[in-house]
Amino acid sequence: MIKVAPSILSANFVDLKPDIEVAQKGGADLLHIDVMDGQFVPNLSFGPGMVAAIRPITSMPLDCHLMIENPERFVSQFCEAGADIVGVHVESTPHIYRALEMIKQHGVKAEVVLNPGSPVSLIQDVLPIVDQVLVMTVNPGFGGQKFIAQMTSKIQQLNQLRQTGENDFKIEVDGGINDDTVGEVYQAGADIAVAGSYVFNSEDPIAQIKKLKLRTKS
Repeated sequence: MIKVAPSILSANFVDLKPDIEVAQKGGADLLHIDVMDGQFVPNLSFGPGMVAAIRPITSMPLDCHLMIENPERFVSQFCEAGADIVGVHVESTPHIYRALEMIKQHGVKAEVVLNPGSPVSLIQDVLPIVDQVLVMTVNPGFGGQKFIAQMTSKIQQLNQLRQTGENDFKIEVDGGINDDTVGEVYQAGADIAVAGSYVFNSEDPIAQIKKLKLRTKS
């Protein structure tokens, strides 16, 4: 089954703890934290302080997706705040290799993120050092967007690249994930699905998480 990473971008900002506890109870595998700076994407969200506040209340790995310009300025802060995975966009810095190495130096898993308009070739040179690749299946910055179907071929390309045995990374997808699209990305090779509004904007988040898993049950 695919692993599910609920995104707190769609949770209740006034009181995140109940939503996080419900997600964990429902069998979520990771907690996705979207970090936005209002420059790389047209929205603002969380900082390292939020990660530090969440860390004591859940045992789920914290998957921090940095949608920020020059993320190497803040990598250390997020790692020290308790992140288990830190993702940086290849489009956000001219020093992507350095940013990924900084993450790994903290003993944290390094993830490279690819926007819908960016080809897989843009990240091929860093694949040997990453633990995870995040394929954006919507434009980054806002929740509730429709899945971009053309991104499935990008997931397939990445899956083929790791079949050679030269690279060992997980494939995560983010955007428009629901019980219709999750099977498609899983068949293409995705290991982890980020789901925000599908989980937290529903009456029964636990049932939604279970649905995603059941849709990909072998």
